[in-house]
Amino acid sequence: MFQLPFPVRDANAGSGADSLGNLPEWDLSDLYAGEDAPELDRDLAWLEGECSAFAADYEGKLAELDAAGLLDCVLRNEKINSIAGRIMSFAGLRYYQLTTDADRAKFMSDMQEKITIFTTPLVFFTLELNRIEDDVLAGHLTTNTDLARYKPVFDRIRAMKPYQLSDELEKFLHDLGVVGDAWERLFDETIAGLTFTIDGQELNIEGTLNFLTEQDRSKREAAARELARVFNDNIKTFARVHNTQAKEKEILDRWRGMPSPQMGRHLSNHVEPEVVEALREAVVAAYPKLSHRYYELKRKWLGLDRMQVWDRNAPLPMEDTHTVAWEDAEKTVMDAYNAFDPRMGEIAAPFFSKGWIDAGVKPGKAPGAFAHPTVTDVHPYVMLNYLGKPRDVMTLAHELGHGVHQVLAAEQGEMLSSTPLTLAETASVFGEMLTFRKMLDAAETKEARKVLLAGKVEDMINTVVRQIAFYDFECKLHSARAEGELTPDDINALWMSVQAESLGEAFDFMEGYETFWAYIPHFVHSPFYVYAYAFGDGLVNALYSVYASGAEGFEDKYFDMLKAGGSKHHKDLLAPFGLDASDPKFWDKGLSMISDMIDELEAMED
Repeated sequence: MFQLPFPVRDANAGSGADSLGNLPEWDLSDLYAGEDAPELDRDLAWLEGECSAFAADYEGKLAELDAAGLLDCVLRNEKINSIAGRIMSFAGLRYYQLTTDADRAKFMSDMQEKITIFTTPLVFFTLELNRIEDDVLAGHLTTNTDLARYKPVFDRIRAMKPYQLSDELEKFLHDLGVVGDAWERLFDETIAGLTFTIDGQELNIEGTLNFLTEQDRSKREAAARELARVFNDNIKTFARVHNTQAKEKEILDRWRGMPSPQMGRHLSNHVEPEVVEALREAVVAAYPKLSHRYYELKRKWLGLDRMQVWDRNAPLPMEDTHTVAWEDAEKTVMDAYNAFDPRMGEIAAPFFSKGWIDAGVKPGKAPGAFAHPTVTDVHPYVMLNYLGKPRDVMTLAHELGHGVHQVLAAEQGEMLSSTPLTLAETASVFGEMLTFRKMLDAAETKEARKVLLAGKVEDMINTVVRQIAFYDFECKLHSARAEGELTPDDINALWMSVQAESLGEAFDFMEGYETFWAYIPHFVHSPFYVYAYAFGDGLVNALYSVYASGAEGFEDKYFDMLKAGGSKHHKDLLAPFGLDASDPKFWDKGLSMISDMIDELEAMED
């Protein structure tokens, strides 16, 4: 299946749209001029013909190929992936700009169905590749250096070998994929179509979530209660989507013999289950010294006896809540990128000048933010819902980091450029850290430094603590669904079971908060995606500590890491920096950076 990642950045938008300046919009013509472009018809016709020809030339014959023949086969498969990816990138990006538009939704669905039909005959490729004897494949890789480049791809494909079904079943499941996609579209379109009313103003979900970062507590409360009301009104739909998706996954995992619901994600991330479990255990053990301690500080700053869920992302009382114009946001991020290395600024600049960013909040536009790499012979596109809060500047830095990473990794080609999710967050979180440190160095007063530190701590808690709590929720959800249908109340209870543990004693939970699982797109589009955020944050904190120590040649090593894309395992990528994510102590390093910032905030109270 050729799909776009759904907007997965859990960003809080800002306000003051009138003073934001000229917000950029996508120019998708680098993909296709329009849905009626002759180049699109040409590529669809080529794809249909080439998929049939590929199957005719290679099905049942992979084991007989010599090294040169297998390389030709791989290169043809890579070209098919590129053309299919280009078509779906165009269809998907247009759809995310306006998910409520029936014509765009139909176009994307039609393209998905065509490509699924065209590519079904190709299912044999991975199945037969896995049937090649280990010593035969090793011999091919030894004799042909061009083929040996693709060893990481073969390793990832062959990791699925124990869970592979018959050729006929695999083709059936490939064909059936479009049905599962329909549930994801139902979720997307339901979320995009929700309307919320606050003070007589009708808002979409992004505009409503924005109120949770307002200085006025009554506005935050009104937004939280309105979110709860609307989620509750639609809870049966959301519960049906989650039940169906989780059950579909349980059936697939059972047929494949997967040992756990999480195993498929670990395999696709090319990360060992024990490494993820070490991360999870380290974060959960750190809840008291991270989120619990920080929110107790924040409770005092806000002058509250108890905090409510609408206070979690509240600005501090001394915080300047001015709107950051787009031009200023661009300058802030670009200055930070250029200060690290002019090469990074050079790669980032075209995003702003060539229509590679779609920044504005518009009715029907998908919520959140993302960077999509499209295909390696075009360029990435970044989507934001920019409303001018300082956190939106950090979101820009984050997504632009993804974009830089994707540009550099494109040199690897279509099959090797895609970075496992655990490493895909490296450049984005590092970009945020560079921007934050630049702003922190420029802070002129103790209060300004305090606000910046608190904001960064909150972002890191949202990235580490919140996402591991999300991961625990998903683990519980999939485990419970395996035992039977879940009512909305069942799912609500699972959600609340992880909230108090992760947030701490400072919070009370309003009636209705139990439904807030409903709007998180990760759970529907990418089960167990969320631990990648915590993985990436911990990795970057450790990486940044190496950079801050003045390690010689860090910048070159960093660019080499990004250029590697998916061609190396995390152990190999981190080794030049003296880091090892499989070492349990590795995660404590990253968590200590957050704890140290909270130490500094506590010291400011003395």
